[in-house]
Amino acid sequence: MEASERAAQIWAVLALASKNRQVLTYDILSKLIGVPRHGLGQLLEPIQSYCLNNKLPPLTILVVSESTGMPGEGFIAVQYIPKTQMEVFSFDWLAHGAPSPKDFENALSRRQ
Repeated sequence: MEASERAAQIWAVLALASKNRQVLTYDILSKLIGVPRHGLGQLLEPIQSYCLNNKLPPLTILVVSESTGMPGEGFIAVQYIPKTQMEVFSFDWLAHGAPSPKDFENALSRRQ
């Protein structure tokens, strides 16, 4: 499975987590999608880029470190984490719809 396809899979997991007002640790997300924890950053990057390019709340803010409760160092979308997590929870991700793998590829190429 390509990174853009995994990003689409992760988007669905994070949209549901947002609807349920949940944050997920990297370990939990890793187990849910069957990808080693150390490989998640490159799969979250297309989602972060898509959100930034489309002026959406940063959905990837819901994935946090087990030890700090904060997103990893690759997260660059905002500084105010708790406030922005509340904005992500309030956004209607289901009404927005799920981006396609091609949308993620395009978002990533636009950010680089």
